[in-house]
Amino acid sequence: MGHHATHQQQTSLHDLLRCQGGDVNVERDYDPDGTPGYPGEGRKDAEEYTLAVSEELSDLQERLYASGLTDAEHALSVLVVLQGLDTAGKGGVIRHALGTMDPQGIHVHAFKAPTQEEKQHDFLWRVERELPRPGQIAIFDRSHYEDVLIQRVEQMAAPEEIERRYDAINQFEAATAARGTRIIKCFLHVSRAEQKSRLMARLENKEKFYKFNPDDVDTAQRWDQYMEAYSLALTRCNTPVAPWYVIPSDHKWYRNWAVATLLTEELRSLSLTWPEPDFDLAAQKARVQAL
Repeated sequence: MGHHATHQQQTSLHDLLRCQGGDVNVERDYDPDGTPGYPGEGRKDAEEYTLAVSEELSDLQERLYASGLTDAEHALSVLVVLQGLDTAGKGGVIRHALGTMDPQGIHVHAFKAPTQEEKQHDFLWRVERELPRPGQIAIFDRSHYEDVLIQRVEQMAAPEEIERRYDAINQFEAATAARGTRIIKCFLHVSRAEQKSRLMARLENKEKFYKFNPDDVDTAQRWDQYMEAYSLALTRCNTPVAPWYVIPSDHKWYRNWAVATLLTEELRSLSLTWPEPDFDLAAQKARVQAL
């Protein structure tokens, strides 16, 4: 498998997985079992392909991080938003797809239910505080979209407030992008049958008990309402500066490869170079030689 071959395949994953816009119906329009753009033969060579992507991703991320240290004023940053129902694999993506990057340049934040302090503020207040700094990649495990997903389905806010939030999110993301942050929003799309199987697997393995939450079953029982809420979020908040990508997630190996590849493509498009030294190279070489 030559590097050139993977490069050829990867060039179009953004186009293949990008949410097409218009009125989205997640279940009708997207196959959670698909493997679009995958260059290999399936699970058996997925590790090899994911490793190849990870090596390039790691190199590009280091360049981005270096730019933040040496020229923070002009350095870009990246925000990866991971959304999906329970078992879709947000944690798995962070561990397996993005785990090879230098932790110094990564900021991972898992958004839980809002705290009392967070409830005193607008819903975007807590999100703003976790955005990436220059040169950094921030990864959101859940995000501001919870405020139009679970809050919509569980009726935690008035309908008109939920309605207001779609435009507020679009404005927030546009402002974030204007400050030099590239935004990649991934909806990890898992089928109802696969979710059931993964929930059961957690109950049948004592090493997975800790992952199981009885509330997840309550959520799964509202499958149709959640699909409708996701369809609306993808319809209303899919903009040129902050597009949605629908990641088929029934195959964990494909999901991990796809997210790593999307991020690699994004970083590749930034044409990142290594910073030039801000010191006299020859003079410093001479000093080290003399040690």
